[in-house]
Amino acid sequence: MINKYELKYIQSFAHKKHWAQESVFIIEGPKMLQEAIKANWVIEKIYATKDWDAQLGNSGGDIEEIDDIMLSRISHLQTPNQVVALVQKKQYTLPVNYNDHFTIVLDGIQDPGNLGTIIRTADWFGIQQILVTDDTAGLYNPKVIQSTMGSCFRVQVQTADIEKVLKESKLPVVGTLLNGASVYAEKMPSKGFLIIGNESKGIRPNLKSFITQPVSIPNFGGAESLNAAVAAGIVMSHWKMGNTKI
Repeated sequence: MINKYELKYIQSFAHKKHWAQESVFIIEGPKMLQEAIKANWVIEKIYATKDWDAQLGNSGGDIEEIDDIMLSRISHLQTPNQVVALVQKKQYTLPVNYNDHFTIVLDGIQDPGNLGTIIRTADWFGIQQILVTDDTAGLYNPKVIQSTMGSCFRVQVQTADIEKVLKESKLPVVGTLLNGASVYAEKMPSKGFLIIGNESKGIRPNLKSFITQPVSIPNFGGAESLNAAVAAGIVMSHWKMGNTKI
């Protein structure tokens, strides 16, 4: 039975002050839990209704059965889904090997949904690492975690001094700019960096200076701009198609 302290503790993850400081984060739903277990993340505690099949994965964590009413009280979703779990955060350490990878760089992406979608899309195209500026939305924001649909357990996301990283690297840097060449006419490098800028301000001037291959996505209709996550997905798709034998 969840006591008042536990209830208040889990509910507090709705606030940044709490989820940013804690050593654990919240995931919800059987699929998210399965993905975490499969990727060998440490599950600290599971709160689940009797409908959840514990045989879906050997979590190694403490499991507490709760009813649907309690699930609705601790869930951060509009439609609670059988399981809420606390998972230990992972601390990644720099430096990272960039020479064998195509790395996504996010410069001030603010919307949690955009960040989660970019992580999920990177996973889809086999991109394993993302660097973010310190003003990018927090990875462990519950909205970010849920929107990744489990990809957060496979894609390594790190906050870094992007300018320092690019300055020390000799790899090509692709950047999405309004005056860039059409991405469909460009041969994308197999290794290097792709910078995606802030939703409204784009890429900061100090990072623009490192771009060796400015690209843009041609406009064929009346829309004024593309969502940052959609733009990132289009460029990632073109990168993958250009570097994969079909």
